[in-house]
Amino acid sequence: MTFAISMNDALFTTAKVLFAVVGVGLNIAGFLGWVERKQSAVMQDRIGANRASIFGIKILGLFHPIADAIKMLTKEDFVPKGAHKTLHGLAPVLSLGCAMFCLAALPYGGVIQFAGRSWDLQPIALPMGVPFVLAALAFGVHGIVMAGYASGSNYGLLGALRGASQMIAYEVCLASSLAGLLFIYGTLDFSEAVRWQALHGVWGIVVQPLAFILFLTAGAAVTKRAPFDLPEGESEIVGYHVEYSGMKFGMFLMTDFFESIVICGVITALFLGGWTIPGLDLPSMGLLGGALMVASFIGKMMFLLFLLMQLRWTLPRFRFDQLLDLGWKNLLPLALLNFLATAWVVYLWR
Repeated sequence: MTFAISMNDALFTTAKVLFAVVGVGLNIAGFLGWVERKQSAVMQDRIGANRASIFGIKILGLFHPIADAIKMLTKEDFVPKGAHKTLHGLAPVLSLGCAMFCLAALPYGGVIQFAGRSWDLQPIALPMGVPFVLAALAFGVHGIVMAGYASGSNYGLLGALRGASQMIAYEVCLASSLAGLLFIYGTLDFSEAVRWQALHGVWGIVVQPLAFILFLTAGAAVTKRAPFDLPEGESEIVGYHVEYSGMKFGMFLMTDFFESIVICGVITALFLGGWTIPGLDLPSMGLLGGALMVASFIGKMMFLLFLLMQLRWTLPRFRFDQLLDLGWKNLLPLALLNFLATAWVVYLWR
């Protein structure tokens, strides 16, 4: 009987991880490909993607992500002469894998009661979930550096070096901006942070508004999307993936979307109350409560992705020196001052 229970738990955990990676990650990443086209078109008074169709049905261009996937899967897999073939193939897998890995640690829901037992809707519950996600995100830059080095291209290598320096600068800002908020929560566990907000009836964005702005800015830089897309910079250096084609190139593009999803998931959990809905006791509502938890978390996450997309099509690209100055000379000092002020306020309050 003990074995049967453990098998059920294993199957449930596997289902939750597949839901996080495939159901949430891959589907939202594909959807974002369409959103990026249409949202930019609306902002620039254009029609946007509207060509791909199935049996003449276009549905506002929603079939374009499918067409993109087919195109990338069927295009030639080109490896340049002089490239390190093993590292060249491993680089996009490493970058995308790290981003996917993070999705399994996000708290899409809390604990519900069903069929006489408790079910935790978080795919992988980790007491050190916050540093785990930040570390996995940071590790993904190894794929960028590997891609630039393995391609045997000076343009690719320059983009890879930009990506490494950018990641170092803004990962420091990410961790520093969360220090004050996590000091208040008293935990590094995503689920415990959500429960703290539910227990006190206040979201993290109200407790730490400056930290929210700093983390959102640093998170946008970590995703390497405009206005922080200096590692790619097609109009300047072509980018770290210049020698990639087919689905390998597509994996790098998907990595940017996956990293955006992870950043928005972290903000949702720590600053926007996670899966909670004010005025509703979701854990006591059984399956309905679980469905509402997941819908609440994903809904907040989609709103943040829309906000990041607005920034992506509104602000001009920084120069690289401006990018590093913003991280080291502005965001980091503000994050440290915010943590110092928070520590003093908590100490005096207690």
